[in-house]
Amino acid sequence: MDFMDTIIEHLEKFNKLLESTHFDLIVGAIINILLIVVLFKAVDIMSAKLKNRILNRDGNSQLTQFVPILERIMKSILVFFIVASFLQSHGYSVSSLITGFGITGLAVGFAANATIANIFGTLAIFSDKAYKIGDYIIANGVEGTVEDVNIRSTKIRTLDNFLYIVPNSSVSNGNICNLSAAKKRRIVEVFTLTYDTTNEKLQRAISIVEEILRENPDIYDDYAVFLDTLADSSINIKCIAYAKTHSYNPLMKIKSGVILEVVKRFRAEGLDFAFPSTSVYVEKSGN
Repeated sequence: MDFMDTIIEHLEKFNKLLESTHFDLIVGAIINILLIVVLFKAVDIMSAKLKNRILNRDGNSQLTQFVPILERIMKSILVFFIVASFLQSHGYSVSSLITGFGITGLAVGFAANATIANIFGTLAIFSDKAYKIGDYIIANGVEGTVEDVNIRSTKIRTLDNFLYIVPNSSVSNGNICNLSAAKKRRIVEVFTLTYDTTNEKLQRAISIVEEILRENPDIYDDYAVFLDTLADSSINIKCIAYAKTHSYNPLMKIKSGVILEVVKRFRAEGLDFAFPSTSVYVEKSGN
């Protein structure tokens, strides 16, 4: 009898354990976990399609940096609502949880204000296609070549080889000059001749500059060469031309080639360059 009593006692304890165990809670938790897994998989598929659509539309690979951020936000929202719904359906108060999230979110919002501003600034830069890696820009007072564009900042390498890391919120809120987007770059140069240069030589000087520009394959045809002004110590000839480049270094090489050729041709033609000088006239008085 003692053996049977022991068995009955253990059975009674097991029945009490079964009664105290909430199988509906366990089943509900398993179902919600499976639901989260399925929805996460759907979000992954949507993210992949969105990334491919962005790349196929304009090839802007930088814009795809936002896809993982949107993916994490969507997954966080899904987890929050599924867990909140599960707890609410089993008699737990969700209002305190939502209140806690609200206070926490407010604190995090204030702390992450700069980060959020930079993210929206990056989105504005990418959507406007303001610049890309390798472009030469002037942004937020910094001039140089873009080396990297990430979610928080833009890295710009100046001509002095300094690396500036500029927050994208500052860049997007200011003026951006993308010099690499220019189809052509302007060359403006003034050549000074002495006042004793004859009329024929002045006309010849203009013709020489025009010939040099016309024969240069890196210069567009819409150039202009003209007598600009009569300065204090020189007669100035100005030329305005446009180089077939958008980059700074090639522009400087083209401009240097034009100036060098003008100097060579002027010297060959006996045209003298003027330099700042002052003529002093002494009046002779009779004794």
